[in-house]
Amino acid sequence: MTSNITVEKRKKPLRILIVAPSFDILGGQTVQAARLIERLRQEANLEIGFLPINPRLPGVLRKLQSIKYVRTLVTSLAYVASLLTMVSKYDIIHIFSASYFSFLLAPTPAILIGKLYGKRLLLNYHSGEAEDHLQRWRRSAIPTIRLVDEVVVPSEYLVQVFAEFGLTAKPIYNLIETEQFHFRERRPLRPIFLSNRNFERHYGVDRVLRAFGIIQQQLPEAQITIAGDGPERSALERLARDLNLRNIEFTGRVKHDQIVDMYDSADVWLNGSEIDNQPLSILEAFACGLPIVTTDAGGIPFMVRHERTALVVKRGDYEALAAEAMRLLAEPALAKKIVNQGRAECRQYTWDAVRANWLAVYQTLSSPKIELRRSAQGLNHEVTPK
Repeated sequence: MTSNITVEKRKKPLRILIVAPSFDILGGQTVQAARLIERLRQEANLEIGFLPINPRLPGVLRKLQSIKYVRTLVTSLAYVASLLTMVSKYDIIHIFSASYFSFLLAPTPAILIGKLYGKRLLLNYHSGEAEDHLQRWRRSAIPTIRLVDEVVVPSEYLVQVFAEFGLTAKPIYNLIETEQFHFRERRPLRPIFLSNRNFERHYGVDRVLRAFGIIQQQLPEAQITIAGDGPERSALERLARDLNLRNIEFTGRVKHDQIVDMYDSADVWLNGSEIDNQPLSILEAFACGLPIVTTDAGGIPFMVRHERTALVVKRGDYEALAAEAMRLLAEPALAKKIVNQGRAECRQYTWDAVRANWLAVYQTLSSPKIELRRSAQGLNHEVTPK
């Protein structure tokens, strides 16, 4: 399919409402939603709206959103009220989705209200925890997903996971704006490392710290920046002290323009994920010319190839993570090959590469023929649990 596809001409623009996390929240879904909205608004035949799943309350009511538990209740009520007000004005509801309680609190109301108004529904599922989510919540999550007209995921990995539960998903890769990142060659590589994953247990930042501890035993001058935040922050800072790590900086949560500068300052990108899908940070490292050492968690092997675009180790093996990082420093020819091929890999994640796929999905959803496909799918079909 060529990239010059256009949405079928209509008397009025096709109206698409994107439901996603607020731009105030830093995270992969937020970044993807912002990039997609910006690009889609440049399409003449589309009218794009945005509804945050966590809207800010007006005036003095905003103070309620600073109170634990009360925050969830009032934000959810405001979100549902916004859905009831806005959904009726659009043709397609494009819903970003994570897993577990997030799926229950955000995509589920949008799906149900979209069905109430008879709208075409696109579920854009991003979580690397999909397999566990669908297994544990199969009695609620799977029937809910079957209500939508199209499921789009950012990787072939998630296509396979959904298929295991009898669900059809279409892959459209994450979008990276390569021009926002500064590519530079690093000759020679210095032992200056970067990790920028949220401080959730499944992202394995503790493995990165343990790997860095091994590296620093051999290279005392080694440095590392740990960018991010989350529930594991105290435990990770304590681990860094217990390992007697030096030249380490915990930056906390950083904005997108700040992380671009951090990529530019580092020489090697480390990732210790236990569970993952298609990390945007890998694509960003590609774009910046950072050689990558990563685990093989989830969908990562669908993004990188060992000794071609990254060095890849088994999940949980922080000793191997350290050894491969040291190997990069010792083998400049290998590092150069990985960097150059990683940069080339970025091309399939640009807007020129994914635009046609998004427009084709929207055109399909806008077609009256979708009603026939709905019937053929058999929305009441039962799935045998794994």
